Amino acid sequence: MSAVIVKDGARTYGRDLGGLMAGSGKIEVVGPSGERYEEILTPDALEFVAKLQGEFAERRHQLLTARAERRKQVAAGVDFDFREDTRHIREDMTWRVAPPAPGLVDRRVEITGPTEKKMTVNALNSGANVWLADFEDANSPTWANMVEGHLNLIDAIDRRIDFETPEGKAYRLGDQLATIVVRPRGWHLTEKHLQIGGEPVSGSLVDFGFYFFHCAKRQIDRGQGPYFYLPKLESHEEARLWNDVFVRAQELLGIPRGTIRATVLIETFPAAFEMEEILYELREHSAGLNAGRWDYIFSVIKYYRTRGRGFVLPDRAAVTMTVPFMRAYTELLVKTCHRRQAHAMGGMSAFIPSRRDAEVNAKALEQVRTDKEREAGDGFDGSWVAHPDLVSVVREVFDKVLGDRPNQVDKQREDVQVTAAQLLDVPATPGSVTEQGLRANIGVGLAYLESWLRGNGAAAINNLMEDAATAEISRSQVWQWLHEGVRLDDGRTVTRELVVGILDDEEATRSAAAGPANRFADARKLFEEVALSEEYPTFLTIPGYSRYLVDTQARRAFRALSS
Repeated sequence: MSAVIVKDGARTYGRDLGGLMAGSGKIEVVGPSGERYEEILTPDALEFVAKLQGEFAERRHQLLTARAERRKQVAAGVDFDFREDTRHIREDMTWRVAPPAPGLVDRRVEITGPTEKKMTVNALNSGANVWLADFEDANSPTWANMVEGHLNLIDAIDRRIDFETPEGKAYRLGDQLATIVVRPRGWHLTEKHLQIGGEPVSGSLVDFGFYFFHCAKRQIDRGQGPYFYLPKLESHEEARLWNDVFVRAQELLGIPRGTIRATVLIETFPAAFEMEEILYELREHSAGLNAGRWDYIFSVIKYYRTRGRGFVLPDRAAVTMTVPFMRAYTELLVKTCHRRQAHAMGGMSAFIPSRRDAEVNAKALEQVRTDKEREAGDGFDGSWVAHPDLVSVVREVFDKVLGDRPNQVDKQREDVQVTAAQLLDVPATPGSVTEQGLRANIGVGLAYLESWLRGNGAAAINNLMEDAATAEISRSQVWQWLHEGVRLDDGRTVTRELVVGILDDEEATRSAAAGPANRFADARKLFEEVALSEEYPTFLTIPGYSRYLVDTQARRAFRALSS
């Protein structure tokens, strides 16, 4: 017997799921309730998520185990290469991805941000073609953020999200809105406020499941569809799992197969060697690939952190998109996408314009323009921004290249011939490790984690929009520099004492500036765990989530389950 249950004292509300689940088969909502939560956590929606978890949880576990084995192989000296067992896919020129879906034909500017209420309105009104509604790196996965994020998406689609702040500022949807594309959490993350047999449900399936269940038909009725960005994939087998989830979800809700569209972020080192295979697995649902630059750098460090000095990257600011290994990766992405008629999307510009410093703005905007001109010239079909003020800058750049065309998929880039050796050429990255770079990593890592612990996953720090990906770079560089005994450009060695001393300074300065109501003490503990421990945690969000963001103490019933 399978059931959806929520506990409230001695009462239990249940619903039969027809024995579809393994083990005890009971999906429990163990997070606290809130206003309108019952609109998301309906019996039918919970049943839908439970079915997906029951059918795909074991494959997810197997693929995560394969990731761990791959990391061990790389640590032992086995480098990545293009796979021989999938050569036939790469060499077969007869297959193409599905044609662009409504609302995804022209994607020259995309804006990203969490699904909190104000951001939802601002992003949809920003003038961007697409809004990446983010449940992942720009989101702190508190239970409230996850459930209320889905409420905000429903309200936005139904055009009932307009509101006014206590200070009298009005937020109202305009006539022309960006297309919504939802980014669920990666396969490695779980949702501990939903449990089956005492085990947490996949965060990927929760985020996908709730949005698809509540919004797929809403979006179809509006002339668009349920669209997704898929993060952190490391193999085409993981893409195949997503495709199978899509097929099953469409079957369960009676939606035509192929209605879903998904863009995959190529933001892990192993995925760069399987771009074509990833497109192939998702070809009936594919909307292309995106160059997820920040996570890609983090992934390189994670996989090669113990491979010696040759794989030690310089200061984060020195690892630009023009260094050899990053250039190879982005050029290969454009070529791969366009030969399969798929969109190639550029990386994020994280700059946040200053309201007070015109000189800072001018310099940063010129850097943004140069970055986007390079992407447009390389053949990308659009690019990301993190702030509405950058939409017009990026649009102007891509307008010059595209004109009236919606994209430049016809730019095949036959001139590009990228080898595995070029993708692996991390040692050719110029630059040095400096005290300024070390201090920046510690300061940004600490400040971001403090923001994340307060429920804000997109933090404005030093005129940049920092998210979990950039925090991962920061703490990973500190970990690697420390364990490799890297010398700074002034001759000093990176030691634990040096790092702790800077950490003391940063905590004291930032805590004093923030006032008494801050989480810097907790942020410091978490930063020390993920940057200074002997063992390297694969993701900082995993211990941070489990220790600080999970609230399963208050178990309350949702009235919708009693009917």
